[in-house]
Amino acid sequence: MKTNVISLDNQTVGEIELADAVFGLPVRTDILFRAVNWQLAKRQSGTHKTKGISEISGTTKKPFNQKGGGRARQGSLRSAQFRGGATIFGPVVRSHAHDLPKKVRKLALKTALSSKAADGKLIVLDQASAASPKTKDLVAKLSKLGLSSVLFIDGTIEANFALASRNIPHVDVLPQVGANVYDILRRDTLVITKDAVAALEARLK
Repeated sequence: MKTNVISLDNQTVGEIELADAVFGLPVRTDILFRAVNWQLAKRQSGTHKTKGISEISGTTKKPFNQKGGGRARQGSLRSAQFRGGATIFGPVVRSHAHDLPKKVRKLALKTALSSKAADGKLIVLDQASAASPKTKDLVAKLSKLGLSSVLFIDGTIEANFALASRNIPHVDVLPQVGANVYDILRRDTLVITKDAVAALEARLK
């Protein structure tokens, strides 16, 4: 699959052949769903917690006699039925992460790249570099390209470009080693440099 290579000034500077094995796969939403779910599950902190009966501050004395009072038997004021008592089967500190086979993760990344290419939302850039770290200059170039929600993937991130882009809303910059399904799908347009294309194809073929 051939596509044009453009510069940040929106000039066509050449052509590139994209590998069908990476950018031309059929879009499978089930694979994308599994990958995004796996990523977001790993991201959860899992620090939510409620107290069990052994953690509640309070007396260990039996509230009242077992028999003769006409009330239901009770062994502790820290039980769940009393105000300030324990929570039964409440959340505990744990990891929400689960396994996803390496082959599925690889397929999901290729599918995410292919979905952007199929939607016409994939742009190949000559190089992602900035002469100065000024945000205003990069915003002007992005508006010339008609980009508002965009993910840039480069082989290695140039310092000036990273500084210029980090304060722009809905603009993310990642090295190709950090390319992932969730970040690709959450932005409207995917912009990949020629270096990143070569590195991703070598990694995913």
